[in-house]
Amino acid sequence: MTTKVPSKDNRTVTTAGATPPPSKMTFQPSSVSFGRHESFPLRFGWIDKGLDALRSDPGVFLREDATVVLGVGRNMVASIRYWLQVASLVEQEAGGRGLVETELARIAFGENGDPYLEDDESIWLLHWLLATNPVGATAVYWFFNHFHKQAFTGEEAAGSLRSFADREVVTKVSATTLNRDATTVLRMYTRTTPGTRLSLEDALDSPLSLLNLVNRVDTQHRRSRAALRSDLPLPVFAFAIAQVFDHLEVTHAAIQDLMYSDLARCAPGAVFRMTEEGLVRKLDQLCASAPSDFRLDRTAGVDQLYRLRTVSPLDILSNGIGHGQRAAA
Repeated sequence: MTTKVPSKDNRTVTTAGATPPPSKMTFQPSSVSFGRHESFPLRFGWIDKGLDALRSDPGVFLREDATVVLGVGRNMVASIRYWLQVASLVEQEAGGRGLVETELARIAFGENGDPYLEDDESIWLLHWLLATNPVGATAVYWFFNHFHKQAFTGEEAAGSLRSFADREVVTKVSATTLNRDATTVLRMYTRTTPGTRLSLEDALDSPLSLLNLVNRVDTQHRRSRAALRSDLPLPVFAFAIAQVFDHLEVTHAAIQDLMYSDLARCAPGAVFRMTEEGLVRKLDQLCASAPSDFRLDRTAGVDQLYRLRTVSPLDILSNGIGHGQRAAA
């Protein structure tokens, strides 16, 4: 059974027993994680740094000299490990205490992938992996699946996360931890304003800020609006659709189910902050590019996407990831 307990420093961590979660995309009130990122957003260089170190030594994050090997402070060592885990890029070593990279990590960020996050596809993929992980990256999941206010202040976002936790989470989580998580999510997805007086550490933007999913209005306000997302790479969208079908275990899904998330599943339309028009356009592109795999149709007055044959999400990445447009600086 998986349970959630508060740590000594008021962070909330997940402890796992013999029974795994029923599904990665299903929110579970007794299995969430807050505060484990050490207040550091995911940064450029961390994916390559962490995976490269693990390839040489699966136990690197357990070593006393991990700070020397990785060239970062102790809290950053914990943060790198956390982001690798919740992005599904590492897994427990078979028969050992260390970590090894997953097949997904090898395909997307290995030697033949994009280890330095130079392509839009890689960053969009990371976003999808984080925002569809309610167990490990609960605050990111909440923001893109359940926070629908288009213009807001940091305090409004934090207040909404606190309300969500009070309403949906079994164990009480401290307001300080939740406030810190909301702040970290916004920092991770918002570009630093030129000329802002910040320390060098705080001014280092996350690669996820390049996606323009959250924009700064002024010093207090941010905006996160649905858009067409014509720049969303089709291979990543196809990967997401394939994962949703695998999660639902169905051969067809209503467009509305692909547009709006609920506690049982994550929807590409919500996670990618798409308008309904943008979602349908992207589905049209998907069906046109893979007519043997997907078809849009109307059944009993409901628009449905049909999966004509099972296509592995990893096969989609192997055939498409790493060949997109270079991310804008």
